[in-house]
Amino acid sequence: MKRAEKAFLEGKYTAALRSYGLILKDYPSLDEAKVGAYLSDLGLESEEEAQALFDYYLMIKDNKKNAVEIIHSLIESLDTTKESIRQLLTSPEEEEVEYGDGIRYADFLALVESRDSFKQAFEDIMFSTKVVITDKDEFIDFVTKLADEGFDEMALGYLDATASLFGNDQEVLALYNVVQGIKK
Repeated sequence: MKRAEKAFLEGKYTAALRSYGLILKDYPSLDEAKVGAYLSDLGLESEEEAQALFDYYLMIKDNKKNAVEIIHSLIESLDTTKESIRQLLTSPEEEEVEYGDGIRYADFLALVESRDSFKQAFEDIMFSTKVVITDKDEFIDFVTKLADEGFDEMALGYLDATASLFGNDQEVLALYNVVQGIKK
């Protein structure tokens, strides 16, 4: 168990998952190994979330009888939230592509490259075409470029309109500072 925890804390999630799996093979009802396996799997996708949940689990495991259920519930909530965001982002994409009045962000970036100017490419399409953004990274890149090119009000509009989609995502919230010119 200590080897599995050590691997987890060092961010070696594949090794931790393997170790927790071996423990569960011999002790299938060991709650601590179940939590470790869940969080190691989560760590492969999102290190910060996994580490935060692991720290929380360590704090509550001795004080709460249902610590495993609490962690499992939190993981399920994370998965549900991520799936909801994914659906909200992909549904508009499918709708835009279906109606033909949108341009995928990758295609827009190709247009920017051909014009040698984000500002000119954006001004060329801003009234006639919608830019279809499909994930958080594209959104962050798009809003950052809008702010860099002086489209501050428009960038704030995008941020305000999508605030509920991203919740308290710190990368997205940091965009408010970027738009206001407080760059890291």
